[in-house]
Amino acid sequence: MSTEPIEGDARLEAIEERLQLLEDEQAIARLVASYGPLVDAGEADRVAALWTEDGVYDVEEFHMNSRADVAAMVRSDAHQGLINNGCSHFLGPAHVSVDGDRAVAVCESVLLVRHNGRVLPARIGANHFELVRTASGWRTTRRTTRGLDGSPETRELLARLGST
Repeated sequence: MSTEPIEGDARLEAIEERLQLLEDEQAIARLVASYGPLVDAGEADRVAALWTEDGVYDVEEFHMNSRADVAAMVRSDAHQGLINNGCSHFLGPAHVSVDGDRAVAVCESVLLVRHNGRVLPARIGANHFELVRTASGWRTTRRTTRGLDGSPETRELLARLGST
């Protein structure tokens, strides 16, 4: 960023651009943070609304290719079993990079589940979100999640800060 003073309309435009960037980053961080509470509440339609209509959610053994697929996952017997027994999908703070009407968010996640009266980690993951600005706000076009298993693929996914 330049250290040269800016005056008049150019200064106002620069401030507006900075404010828009902050608002975009905040909106995306909120979208990422909303996934855990919504999916743990079983809010299938609200979880699905975090994606574009044809958005992809690629999480290891599951591959969803639309909002309808995401909603079906939340309604599935497997997911309902998790939430009825008690679980927490926690996504850590996201590193957000905005480039116009496109953005990337990268974070780690933990899935905790209740088992025999104890709370145990079931999965730790690396998450890479690709997002687009829509008329309804920011939406996920693709989320890729891989287990943090020490593999080069997973480490590369975390390193893709700011890249689609």
